[in-house]
Order: sequence, then C-alpha cells, then structure tokens
Amino acid sequence: MAVLTDPISDFLTRFKNACRAGNEEFTAPHSRMKADIAAILQEEGFIWKYEVVTDGVKELKVKPKFIDGRPVLTDLKRVSRPGRRHYVGSQEIPRVMSGLGISILSTSKGVMSGGRAKHQKLGGEVLAFVW
Repeated sequence: MAVLTDPISDFLTRFKNACRAGNEEFTAPHSRMKADIAAILQEEGFIWKYEVVTDGVKELKVKPKFIDGRPVLTDLKRVSRPGRRHYVGSQEIPRVMSGLGISILSTSKGVMSGGRAKHQKLGGEVLAFVW
C-alpha cells in the first residue's frame, strides 16, 4: 500500500468516486478526523450512515446517500492541503454555492460545519467544501 501524504484528501476522493460510480458503500482507513468528517456529512444529509469496522485493522465503512438513483453529492473540493493551509476567522467563513453546500472546518473545538462554527463564533482551518 502506498504512503499517503494527505489522508483527508484520500477519504474525500473515495467518497466522490463512490458517489459517481454508484457504489452502495466504500471503506477507508480509520482516523478520528475522518470519522468526524463522516459524522458531519451524515448530519448534513450527504451520507446515510457510517460505522467503524475493526477486523484487525480499523476502517470506516460509509454508505453514500442516493435519491432516485442519483447521488446527493454533486461535487466537493479540498481547500487546505499539507503544503498550503487555509485559515479563516469566524466572520470570514465562506458560503458554498450560495448556501446550498457546506464548508467543513477544523476548529479549536473540533471538526464542524461552517454554519455551526459561525454560530459558535469560531474560526479555523477550512478543510473542504461539499455541495
């Protein structure tokens, strides 16, 4: 297996590819950050559910959401990368697709959606935009 320099990007790419291919579920290596991102995606209605599977190695098993055979996810964009971090204050949190999408932030209080971070007046690192 190859060494990943950006595991968050790998998780988001697996999610996007599974949606575009019409796969009912996909797996990814487990980490707490990826589990938090999956929880946000479930809360915002982009996935049906996720679970942590421990068969020797911990993995996340995620079921993307489809309505009438079409994925709920239209697209996503990774914003912060290991070589180029993108930080914003609470007043600078960007709106995604005029409010139709969400931004995912890593704040001092944990990983949360942009709307929730704005409500709690927290800034942080913008991880991704999902719409």
